[in-house]
Amino acid sequence: MCYALKTQSGATEAVIDDNCGISKFYAIANALADHLQVQFMNQVDDAETLDWDFKYKNQFLTLHYNIFNGVSIYPQQPESQVNKNKLVMEVANFLERRAF
Repeated sequence: MCYALKTQSGATEAVIDDNCGISKFYAIANALADHLQVQFMNQVDDAETLDWDFKYKNQFLTLHYNIFNGVSIYPQQPESQVNKNKLVMEVANFLERRAF
């Protein structure tokens, strides 16, 4: 698994896999729940996109899946990004060490 970082308006998006199927999204969600004990609070499932919000170390992040762009994680709110960007990187580093 590899990831790239994208910065848009100060936010860091960790692209976990830009070419994968939905089964990998579910595997990543399960790993976050099992190993980081996150609970997904809001799950928006559309035909081409899934956005699952979760709280990690008191910050709200989103696990995102799109059939064209793959799986990524980004902070929910654009203000005060420094701490949230660090948490996005922390979760991405955790996922990079796991094999899916």
